[in-house]
Amino acid sequence: MSTPTLAQSEELIFREARLLDERKFEEWIDLYVEDAIYWIPAWRDDNTQTQDPDKELSLIYYRGRENLRDRVDRLKSGLSPASRVHPRVAHLISNVEIEQKGQGEAIVHSTFAVHAYDPRTDRASCHFGHYLHRFRSADEGWKIASKIVRLANDLIPTVLDVNTI
Repeated sequence: MSTPTLAQSEELIFREARLLDERKFEEWIDLYVEDAIYWIPAWRDDNTQTQDPDKELSLIYYRGRENLRDRVDRLKSGLSPASRVHPRVAHLISNVEIEQKGQGEAIVHSTFAVHAYDPRTDRASCHFGHYLHRFRSADEGWKIASKIVRLANDLIPTVLDVNTI
């Protein structure tokens, strides 16, 4: 498997979005490789996002699939107020484009809008921006090696989590 086609890239990104919308977190985690990175950088100022998750502020940063699994376990636990009632979400993905194709790897850009409704507060919100996925070839097909979420609107009226962005 040398590089994914545009259709394969869209299929993986759309599947990820659907699994998050349906709260199928275990299947969602399976889309990621073991050493995956999931990162939402913060805005340093009005025009610049942070560049180094190890040295600068991040809105969310997980290194490795096991750290994502820990987050999902907390989401599913029901032990915190944030995990008792899950928001209802709909991910809308568009403008999928493969920037770089390499042997067994690809960089894929897309834009997103995520609408979320929190029944606890009767509040709806929308986040939008750009996804940068890096895909890696695996025995089972293409997997997500990293996902960087460039959030355009960072006014966060409620909880920001992996399933609401």
